[in-house]
Amino acid sequence: MTGASARGPFAQVRGAVDRNVATWRSHLLTTFSGSSDGKPRWVDKIADGDDAGYFGVGSAAWAVHGGIPTLVAGIRALLMQTLHPGAMAGVHDWSRYREDPLGRLSGTIQWLVTVTFADTAVAVAESSRVGRFHDRVVGEYSDAQGVTRPYAAGDPELLAWVHVVFTDAFLSCHELWGGPIPGGADAYVREWAKAGELVGVQAPPRSEAELRAQLDSFRAAGTLKSDERVAEAVRFIRNPPLRRSMLPAYRVLFAGAVASIPREYRDMLGLKRSPLPVVFATRVVLRFVGAVLGTESTSEVAARARIARLGLVGPRL
Repeated sequence: MTGASARGPFAQVRGAVDRNVATWRSHLLTTFSGSSDGKPRWVDKIADGDDAGYFGVGSAAWAVHGGIPTLVAGIRALLMQTLHPGAMAGVHDWSRYREDPLGRLSGTIQWLVTVTFADTAVAVAESSRVGRFHDRVVGEYSDAQGVTRPYAAGDPELLAWVHVVFTDAFLSCHELWGGPIPGGADAYVREWAKAGELVGVQAPPRSEAELRAQLDSFRAAGTLKSDERVAEAVRFIRNPPLRRSMLPAYRVLFAGAVASIPREYRDMLGLKRSPLPVVFATRVVLRFVGAVLGTESTSEVAARARIARLGLVGPRL
């Protein structure tokens, strides 16, 4: 057997692996950014601008939102949001998540990434876009006591709930699977309060203790509710219409998200923590995804280029 023929099968296997990784990368980038190269059109706006943005290099927000644990945090945030019947009604009545789940995901990611990495003018404009969408989202819902109430996406209570569960999810998942946060948990909560204010949240929490207290106050007040709408949304989040090759990894991330949720909320969601070592398995999957996607997002690269062009350093908050 010649050297060339001996290497043939190994070269074929290596080629197949490389093709699978490339396909996975394209699928992941399309899922999370809407673009197969990981650079959606709105990223160009992040490179423009006249200041370092609300946070900047070295900020807690950059550390958390630039980290790969955001993949799990997004799942946890979606699960937790369903427990407020007003928020669930808005999703049920107005969201196209069943017909276009990736479009809804891409829209949320666009806001998160833009506010985190863009300059202040672009961050304000993006938050105004979200606010204009909220103006249309109105209806009625049955609260936890069975009373019919009107809702609007811009209601202070609903905005507060979404902001709190979002902040809690991203902080908790980063603490489980991410690296150090500059300034610690309090710095992240304090910084991300600005994002809440930009979309109309009144008195967002500014410390980890305030965050936990505000989250628990919704449950203590009897505001949260578990019903068939919640069960339907949970089923969808558990089994989204992703490509078949992505489902095994997604199921691990879903199990990790469930494991990260405190038991009292898991019980309301009708979910149980897996007896398997899913926290460790989630870490393995996140490392693999990070290796496939790379360690720095196109948005962060664009933000660093803008800051270097302006000769600016350091966070604003």
